[in-house]
Amino acid sequence: MAMLSHLLMIFAGFIPPLVIYLVKRDSKFVAFHAMQGLLWHVVMVILYFLGFIALMVSMFLTLPLAAHKPDAPNPFPIAFFGFFAVFWILFFGMWVANLILGIVYCIKANRGEWPAYPLFGRLARRIVGV
Repeated sequence: MAMLSHLLMIFAGFIPPLVIYLVKRDSKFVAFHAMQGLLWHVVMVILYFLGFIALMVSMFLTLPLAAHKPDAPNPFPIAFFGFFAVFWILFFGMWVANLILGIVYCIKANRGEWPAYPLFGRLARRIVGV
């Protein structure tokens, strides 16, 4: 079940770790791994939300560039698509991080190891009580 919480979070987001955590709370091992996947997705949703807000703000900040002089080159497309490309790369990077975390920790959970996610593994240990 611990392995499944990491494997299924790649495809279905936060739902498999949440369900597995709620069903298997009595097993500290499974609950720890499921809580890590759940915390990762909470962080990822917050980052997506902040990135989306930053993208919208940057898009509205580049709108005045659209009102340019007719004889000058228009800087709006470069600025607009430049911001869009940066945020697309960041969002894609988070997806790749989700894929890598899911695969690596799926393998470690299958081996019976207790590895902690880099940023919030201690928090997951405290929540589960390990």
